[in-house]
Amino acid sequence: MSESFAPFEPELLLATCSPEGTLIASNEAWQALFGVCLDPWEYLTSEDRSLARQCVTDAASGQLVTNQIFPVPTSERDEPRPVLLHFLPVHHYADDGSTVIQAVTISGEVLAEPASWTVSQTQRHRLETLGRMTMGIAHDFNNLLSGILGYTELLKTFAANGTGDETYTEHLKTIEKAALDGAALVRKIQQYIRQEKQTLFEPLDLPSLLQDCILFTRPYWYNEPRRQGISIQLNLDLNEVPAVMGSASDLREVFVNLILNAVQAMPEGGRLTLSTEHREGVAVYVRVSDTGLGMSEAVRQRIFEPLFTTKGEFGTGMGLAVSYGIVQEHEGTISVTSKLGEGTIFTTAFPPAGETQPAPVEEPITLPTASARILLVDDEDMVRSVLTKLLTLRGHAVTAVASGPAALEITDTLPFDVVIVDQAMPEMNGRELAHILRQRFPDLPIILLTGDTEIGEPGADIDLILSKPFQINEVEATIQKLIGRKT
Repeated sequence: MSESFAPFEPELLLATCSPEGTLIASNEAWQALFGVCLDPWEYLTSEDRSLARQCVTDAASGQLVTNQIFPVPTSERDEPRPVLLHFLPVHHYADDGSTVIQAVTISGEVLAEPASWTVSQTQRHRLETLGRMTMGIAHDFNNLLSGILGYTELLKTFAANGTGDETYTEHLKTIEKAALDGAALVRKIQQYIRQEKQTLFEPLDLPSLLQDCILFTRPYWYNEPRRQGISIQLNLDLNEVPAVMGSASDLREVFVNLILNAVQAMPEGGRLTLSTEHREGVAVYVRVSDTGLGMSEAVRQRIFEPLFTTKGEFGTGMGLAVSYGIVQEHEGTISVTSKLGEGTIFTTAFPPAGETQPAPVEEPITLPTASARILLVDDEDMVRSVLTKLLTLRGHAVTAVASGPAALEITDTLPFDVVIVDQAMPEMNGRELAHILRQRFPDLPIILLTGDTEIGEPGADIDLILSKPFQINEVEATIQKLIGRKT
């Protein structure tokens, strides 16, 4: 293998292989690390080769396989480079509505850093790299889900019109649910990255919230320990408990912090356990326990003090102090039991949500449907195609272009009632295009359609923002709302 690969900055690794696993194409970064042989996994250990091939097989069957870490040996260093990879099926959509998986795309980045870096630089770089990767993956994943959901809705429409049988419709419902679940996962990741705060408390299901935290922290309790050759076993005992009133983002911060602390306390591996319990008339309990190093009584008594840390230069001493404050804001308590060499148990207790009157069900507002002349601007072929078809079925006249300059050119000759524009596009992004259009056509409604993590506010140039993946009913309702506002 070549020694020219530069690990100082994260470089995207890209490869495409057949459903059977034969390498079809790869970029220079991939070739520098994995080589150019037809078997892309030749340099991996036999165990990792089997895992990688299974990932390709799973993707070739239609699954999205993400966040897989593989140690890749290289000639320029003794230790293998940890590589984070994602396996995505490449679908071909036939004119008759059928789909065939033609290939598997593999993308990822090297997580290793030069030995000359300090440990603190290494930690910061890894977190920044993972953050950038996650946001980019979320954007691409949302585009993929938009196509899945869009074509599913098209096929459901055909089935409803008598062109498909009942089994066909059930399969489509299964695909739709999988896509919606994937979209919900992306939203949760985006909320966590943005550190969104809720100003009002709402009823929360703690077992579901803990499942979210497990997903968020998987790289820390599974991938990273595995890269180091150690194993952390996860045990979940998430019993059904009453809802508690709280902020989901704040409580996620508490439990993510407790999980990460537990992992750090098990440098040689061990068992991480999360459990929930309800004692009627007392509280709802969440326990996070580990079988790690434990702590002395002197440390245990100071563990929630601000700036107190046992991690030296690796800790700020604020994580548990912040968690303590958040739990108190939720009218709860947090306590810890521990012994040196015997592990640690953090116990949080919250009052169950009181009996509340169900919120009144608002009658849906039925807006009169009207046809609109729509300019659709999106550089993603699949998203542009499916949205054009869905809107056309709703009776709209759609003109679709792939870039901002093309949109500006066509608005010189054709009038439009609504513009739907993607945010992330080359040459000119959605907000830049919207700003120019707003100057030219002050009353023209503009919808920003985006799969990005950092959405921001609409501002003066955007009327409404819709997130990818979209459902056509939401898009249609937005169009009708904007048309009604103009009349």
